[in-house]
Amino acid sequence: MTGSIDVRKKARGIARRAAGRTQRLLRRSALLLLRLAYALRGGGRREERLRVRILLQYAYGMGGTIRTALNLAGHLAQRYDVEVVGVVRTRERPFFEFPPGVKIIDVHDQTAEAGRLERLVSRIPSVLTPRRDVTAPGVNLWTDLKTARMLLSGRPDVLIGTKPVHNMLIAEVAPRSVVTIGQDHMNLTAYKPWLRAGIIRSYPRLSLLTVLTEASVDDFGALLDGGGPRIEQVPNAIPLLNGGRADTDRKVIITAGRLTRQKGYDMLIRAYADVASAHPDWSLRIFGSGRERAKLAKMIADRGLEGTVELRGPSDDLGSELAQASVCVLSSRYEGMPMVVLEAMSKGLPVVAFDCPTGPAELIDHGENGLLVPPKDVPGLAAALRKVIEDDELRRRLGERALRSATAYALPEIGARWEALIDELTRR
Repeated sequence: MTGSIDVRKKARGIARRAAGRTQRLLRRSALLLLRLAYALRGGGRREERLRVRILLQYAYGMGGTIRTALNLAGHLAQRYDVEVVGVVRTRERPFFEFPPGVKIIDVHDQTAEAGRLERLVSRIPSVLTPRRDVTAPGVNLWTDLKTARMLLSGRPDVLIGTKPVHNMLIAEVAPRSVVTIGQDHMNLTAYKPWLRAGIIRSYPRLSLLTVLTEASVDDFGALLDGGGPRIEQVPNAIPLLNGGRADTDRKVIITAGRLTRQKGYDMLIRAYADVASAHPDWSLRIFGSGRERAKLAKMIADRGLEGTVELRGPSDDLGSELAQASVCVLSSRYEGMPMVVLEAMSKGLPVVAFDCPTGPAELIDHGENGLLVPPKDVPGLAAALRKVIEDDELRRRLGERALRSATAYALPEIGARWEALIDELTRR
């Protein structure tokens, strides 16, 4: 019996590997054809204003990458013709308000009723999106065809990707006459070997790679071993937020992000159980949605923290929510550069954060504008939260200095850096 099980396991393994090789071959063939089509189409006459096109997986969705991309698009639209391309649309209404002056392009609108041909083609898996990518279940061959059509229409002067699979796509298919900029919003420690291999293969064709931290500049430089594109550290800009400055006398701790393992809310709830026993008049508010909501709700109930730890769901006005708190906490296992930290600092909130890779240590000067805790140190996180709760003067001082630190990440400052890069790369 055991022997037959082993044979079936081996057969399944062989089948998976064969499917993977087939998918990789199909993807490379599709990229080659798309590159040839792009090149044969030729370049049009350059308009007076540069055309900048930004690729997002979900322009209508929620998340830090979407928010910061829209934020940047709105700023760039003051000087350039800017298009934001959403590869997949799954919502009737956008979670974030679209900035004025920016054209939104829906590639595959899955909210619309599909025709017969679309339903047929949509049964076939995507070729352009690697099957191991987290977005692969939501795309298909119809998405690929629509994406190819988008790439071949209205050639932009600058094409910007916002995640590795988009960066690899534009690097592979765009002609040299188009400036290609890859944005990386995470860090290499979060990427699987297959994705690192794709980065090594494709990124050297990019005109520029922008990363959020100096640590990521070094990491990508080492991975590409001198064979990659120019790499620049450009942090995300803080969007304009409602709500005014926070009142650090409120007995509320806040955090926000997707309810996934990355954000470490399981560790935060364990830490807060200790905090709540000493300070039952304080509360923790967690904003966001995601697949771990049920698990986190059970953890809260099992520890008797209902009413003290609240899963508030996503907010379309996080600025006002931040203004109702006095401390922000970040419990992530890893990050790129956490936007919630910057947004909290811009409200004058002290931030208590795990010193995870990467981002927190480049934003927080320990003891000056926030507190850093060793990664995954749950007792240390609880102790740091108790420290800012119990020391009113420390909490106010950290918040004041956080507010001043945040000015370096204001949209005019970061937007000007983007303009300088685009102008340099498109200079003729």
